Amino acid sequence: MRVAATLRRTRALGPVLDVMEIHGWRRGLVYAVTTPVWIFGKSGDPSLPPVSRAASALGPSYVKFGQVLSTRPDVAGKALAADLRRLQDKLPPFDNAAARREIAAQLGAPLERFFLRLDPPVAAASIAQVHPAVTKTGEKVAVKVLRPGVERAFARDIQAFYFIAGFLETFRRKSRRLKPRTVVQHFEGVVTREMDLRLEAAAGSEYGENTKGEAGFRTPEIHWHLTAKRVLTTSWIEGPGLGDVAALEARDVDLPAMALRLVRLFLRTALRDGYFHADMHQGNLKLASDGAVVAFDFGIMGRIDATTRRTYAEILYSYLTRDYRRGARAHFDAGYVDRSHNLDHFAQALRSIGEPIVGQRADEISMARVLQQLFDVTEQFGMETRPELILLQRTMVVVEGVARSLDPNFDMWEAARPEVERWMRENLGPRGVGKRLYETADTLRRVGPRLPELAETLVEVLEDWSERRKAPPPTPPRSRFWLGALCGVALAALLLGGGLAIGVALKGGLAAPATSTATDQ
Repeated sequence: MRVAATLRRTRALGPVLDVMEIHGWRRGLVYAVTTPVWIFGKSGDPSLPPVSRAASALGPSYVKFGQVLSTRPDVAGKALAADLRRLQDKLPPFDNAAARREIAAQLGAPLERFFLRLDPPVAAASIAQVHPAVTKTGEKVAVKVLRPGVERAFARDIQAFYFIAGFLETFRRKSRRLKPRTVVQHFEGVVTREMDLRLEAAAGSEYGENTKGEAGFRTPEIHWHLTAKRVLTTSWIEGPGLGDVAALEARDVDLPAMALRLVRLFLRTALRDGYFHADMHQGNLKLASDGAVVAFDFGIMGRIDATTRRTYAEILYSYLTRDYRRGARAHFDAGYVDRSHNLDHFAQALRSIGEPIVGQRADEISMARVLQQLFDVTEQFGMETRPELILLQRTMVVVEGVARSLDPNFDMWEAARPEVERWMRENLGPRGVGKRLYETADTLRRVGPRLPELAETLVEVLEDWSERRKAPPPTPPRSRFWLGALCGVALAALLLGGGLAIGVALKGGLAAPATSTATDQ
């Protein structure tokens, strides 16, 4: 109810209902229900557009969701996506004095010991804001500091999400395959890690090492001695964000080439390293003076194991080659679809999704319609949510959205083809077989010395189990037998006496006064 009231009070309800295509009597019903309670909604910041105003008022979790939608005008609509883009880094900042106190407390000394200057914030998002600063050595840096009370706000939001998820699982049986509570639990873990900036620094360091050889791409340097749980300091990056298309065009940037570079980088890190930046919206990407794209904000990172990577690549490759039976087989082998379903029927369903989009121009594809069809297919074949793929799927949607904002005719499938084919050659061809044989041999080398000991233990367990099966069942001691018998007699007498008492009461027309209590939940 708090969400509905806030949407009503901030005038965001209309745009949201437009995107959801709720019109006529259903729209009137929503307004009738929310009108009496609008006063209980949060008012938010009047300087923001309606939907951004509502999301920022509701809390950091709603802002995160809005950031995802802001990258997909093909799903949310151009007007709403433009509205939500304010959530990426243009939220109202918190008090500068509070930020200075927090930084000093986290670093354990007055600011003057570390910085010559700390300027007002230049970017503010759902969890933190960023201040330009100059260190004692004269280097310009970016100091990120968490919002005061963000942990409490997130804890409140997540409890509301758990309540909604539990409600869906209880009263809407079809939603159970989507595992709403599991999804919320995954989201909780991701954002909880995001609120420890030491972990973000470590993630940025690892991602920087993995992408060090990528042409036209880099990450900021981490200043570890100026980093703590609620404060992160990195080198300063000067340049326009990738959301400022006009500024990029003014620099004569090849926007289609930049879109291609971003998507291929994402696929390369996901497939090659199993470790990828999972929050690559325009607010977290800048164009540096040397023409390189710089990614920052490493609070949300994704990991996928080798088996999942292989399945993911197989599925992508099946779409690229239009070999839908191969894609269906990959789903079945990975356990994404239960084997009780027909493989050919599922391949046909994949064809119905792939054929209308593979090879088509971006402006000819309705992503909202594609997503609806995907949902229909997953429901038809009982496919459950895969927690290990949540971040991967979400990030692919976001990265494609960024690419389309740079190049409206961007073809995701053609962009993906070289990366997927390279990975298939290296991991599923002769080289991949040799690599897996080497990994198997290395595993045997490590565990080999323990194999005799493990074999002996297994033999002892099996022999013990066999002997116990042959032995006759133990006879209970006589004392225990008589004790059991007496307990049985006593229980029978109790049940018989209770039954007789009830029978007499009913026969005699006796009726004990009934009492009841009700607790207001």
